[in-house]
Amino acid sequence: MSSSDPVCHTVVFESSAEYPSAQELRSGLEKGSDEVKIDTLRKIIISTINGNPQPTLMMPIIQYVMPSRNKQLKKLLHFYWEVCPKYDDNGKLKQEMILVVNAIRNDLQHPNEYIRGATLRFLQKIAKDAELLEPLVPTCRSCLEHRHSYVRKNAVFAVYSIYREFEHLIPDAPELMYTFLVAETDSTCKRNAFVFLAHCSMQKAVEYVLSIYDTIPSLDEALQMSIIEVIRLDCKNDSAHRARWIRCILELLNVSSHAVKYEAATTLTTLTQNPAAVKAAAACLISLVVKESDNNVKLIVLDRIENLRSKHGPVIDGLVMDLLQVLSSADIEVRRKAMSIVLNMTSSRNVEEVVLFLKKQLQRTQEADFEKAPEYRQLLIQSIHVTAIKFSEVAASVVHALMEFLGDTNNPSALDVVAFVREVVEKFPALRASICDKLISTLPEIKSGKVFRGILWIIGEYVETLPAITETMREIRKVLGEIPILASEQRLLDEAGGDGPTNDQEGESKEKEKEKAKAEGAGRPRVLADGTYATETAFTSAAVARLEAVKAAAKPPLRTLLLGGDFFTGSVLASALTKLVLRFADLSSDTTASNALKAEAMLIMTSVIRVGQSKFVTIQIDEDSNERIMNCIQTLSELDVEEQRPVLKEVFLDDTKKAFEKMLGAQEKRAAEKKEAESKKAAIVQVDDLLTFRQFSKKTADDAIDYDEDVGRATGAAEVQEDFMSNLSRITQLTGFSDPIYAEALVKMQGFDIMLGSSLSLSLLSFPIRISKLTPHTKDVLLVNQSSNTLQNLCLDFATLGDLKIVERPSVYTIAPHGFQSIKATIKVSSTETGVIFGSILWEGPNLSEQCVILNDIHIDIMDYIKPAYCNEAQFRSMWTEFEWENRVNVNSSLSDPREYLQQVMKVTNMSCLTPDGALSGDCDFLSANMYARSLFGEDALANLSIERTEKGSITGHVRIRSKTQGIALSLGDKITMAQKDSKPLSV
Repeated sequence: MSSSDPVCHTVVFESSAEYPSAQELRSGLEKGSDEVKIDTLRKIIISTINGNPQPTLMMPIIQYVMPSRNKQLKKLLHFYWEVCPKYDDNGKLKQEMILVVNAIRNDLQHPNEYIRGATLRFLQKIAKDAELLEPLVPTCRSCLEHRHSYVRKNAVFAVYSIYREFEHLIPDAPELMYTFLVAETDSTCKRNAFVFLAHCSMQKAVEYVLSIYDTIPSLDEALQMSIIEVIRLDCKNDSAHRARWIRCILELLNVSSHAVKYEAATTLTTLTQNPAAVKAAAACLISLVVKESDNNVKLIVLDRIENLRSKHGPVIDGLVMDLLQVLSSADIEVRRKAMSIVLNMTSSRNVEEVVLFLKKQLQRTQEADFEKAPEYRQLLIQSIHVTAIKFSEVAASVVHALMEFLGDTNNPSALDVVAFVREVVEKFPALRASICDKLISTLPEIKSGKVFRGILWIIGEYVETLPAITETMREIRKVLGEIPILASEQRLLDEAGGDGPTNDQEGESKEKEKEKAKAEGAGRPRVLADGTYATETAFTSAAVARLEAVKAAAKPPLRTLLLGGDFFTGSVLASALTKLVLRFADLSSDTTASNALKAEAMLIMTSVIRVGQSKFVTIQIDEDSNERIMNCIQTLSELDVEEQRPVLKEVFLDDTKKAFEKMLGAQEKRAAEKKEAESKKAAIVQVDDLLTFRQFSKKTADDAIDYDEDVGRATGAAEVQEDFMSNLSRITQLTGFSDPIYAEALVKMQGFDIMLGSSLSLSLLSFPIRISKLTPHTKDVLLVNQSSNTLQNLCLDFATLGDLKIVERPSVYTIAPHGFQSIKATIKVSSTETGVIFGSILWEGPNLSEQCVILNDIHIDIMDYIKPAYCNEAQFRSMWTEFEWENRVNVNSSLSDPREYLQQVMKVTNMSCLTPDGALSGDCDFLSANMYARSLFGEDALANLSIERTEKGSITGHVRIRSKTQGIALSLGDKITMAQKDSKPLSV
């Protein structure tokens, strides 16, 4: 905002009703009641803010409104004096303002303390008008001695505002305020006076702090916060009192106020790097997290602890057990944040204590009244997983404890346990035997198909002794039940028809039932699910009821899954059985036992296929599972062929284990790359920036906290600006060259802000508008009238589509011939979605005719929001299940290489590929990959690419995009569709 702009600190609601004339407003001021005057004055204020100051109404306001005793009217008067023009065309104070100053002086001497205080607050808003303030200074000073604290505290800030702008009006203000501070008893007044000294006379502020040094811990919270701020500012220079300040801050760590403790702990780390002080600050912050009830505050303090740990890790690692108490919080986000810090603080010295605590917490989650137990249990299991892999000495002590949760009804927790066991059994060969024995004995307790598949794969890969193989086959028979499955289910169905009749008796009874049904005639008609009619008889109803009863009967867990249609688990079972038979044949010289085991495995596989094609299953067996099981049967049938045995062993026993090792290696490599990328901070500097020699900088403390710098960074003032040439590529033309007014826009993303710069003129001039999601920012809109006519009531009108919102509409202006006018506009973003900004330029032409130029649409590209990100497979699957919006895009591309098309989609959508490079390598006509991206607003976008190369060499398939909101899924789909229209890869 330029210095010439009128200042307004208050937003007044603007009604859309028709605006009254000046005569009507004058009449309302002269003859109306207080309510009418309030409404009239409100309209005048709105008109003044919108650029129509109504100067002829100033005297009626002074005559008829200013003498009123109505407090609401006096408050509105303050708003009016704030925005009304106070100077004439020559820059001199208007004569009418003398009456206004006299009225303000009277209000400053008013016996009512509310009116005095409100008037003093008003003085802070007109502190840039020296001619108005000068006659009021003596009265303002006298208010410092008023009996009421409300008047005194506002008088302090009124004096501060005047002294800051015009020091010569109150030259002795620091001494005056120091005297006031020493004699004052009210805590708020003391705090305001101290803030005055801190900003206007640091020497006086330090002198006062030293005078009350011993009583600082017992002072009011607001004053303690101000003292901490003074200490911080004083130490930015080479203060001689640093040692005393450190002792003072250490004492403030023990006060009752949480805000003071947080500021004290934060400031202490900027003053010194002494290990004892750093540890005291960290302990104070941890205590805050445990005691504070607000979850947002907990997360903020945890961020500060994480920052402290990154700089002083070894010093505060000993506080890890204290930090574990934060896990008692009910909020899962707080627990997750605290757990991530605990894992970073865990070392070989405290790992056993940490794991013991996590195991106890894991046992507590089984209690019925434990809040959010499933999510917390999953978090604990994942944390123990990370710890055990990182510190091998505790793996043996936790793996068996975690395997107790394999039968957990919460499927994600059990899956995390399987993933942990699978990694441990690969990385720690000494634990394989005991883990496999435990897994084999746990099979009857498993309820989930995914968990069964994970355990069966582990058993098939790592059960390597003859007794273990035999025990595994025995347990698999138990969880499958009687074999063959189809024959046993049919027998149960037959037995359900009566009390165990023989086959002949059962046949005769069925014939009698059929004849009875025929004799009774057709039963009542029934409407089926597809809308057709069918005839129901007692015989058919009884048969269906018996079949449903057989299906609902209690069965072993793996048999239940197969009859429920989970034949993917059946195919994994077949693969595991094949591996066990191959390994048994390799280890044993007993041909008879080997053949018996092979026959039993083939019987189980054929039984799965047959029951999958029967009426006893909920869903018929799918083609892929059927083919997979048949391949396993064929493999076992060719086991006796000597030429085939080495190939079979390599495929089933070697290749799968190598693939798993490669996958673990890729995960470790990616984690190492991520850690290395986080440790490297990209420093972008300009050629004319000052050089900083780190050898000359002090290393006695952390980076000093400077709120001025924080505000600068938050408002974008400290950001590195792009050069002129890069901005040219983002210019969008809004109007044609032949239009009366030429307009163009510059669209740019800066952090959470979208910068929209535009120009209106007959030449290439520019004005910016900023769009922000968090705090709206504005830039000047420059209008240039290059015609010889005056453009009256000119307005730049914007409207939006999508999740964009216009916060503040531009005012109406009059531009002289060849004149300039600066306009401000603010637009707010609420989500990651492609938005459209459109609008027009309106002004009054000759004979009050309306002139208009329609602007071209400005499309806000969501690619400015979206950045590549990474998540593990479990997180991807969890989000894929959770997200409800899906956009399916059909693929039909002239590209011949599936990997080339994958790279094109990644480039167009700014998504990263989660599928390891090893899974994408090799020569294959089919490609499937998962992709992930995250917006700057924290929104996740998932994509699954499934494509194949046709015989003609083109690429076909589909891309499925899922997100929590509809906009991002549709926008990414549009990007892919637009890229496919070009025969060559799209360049972005």
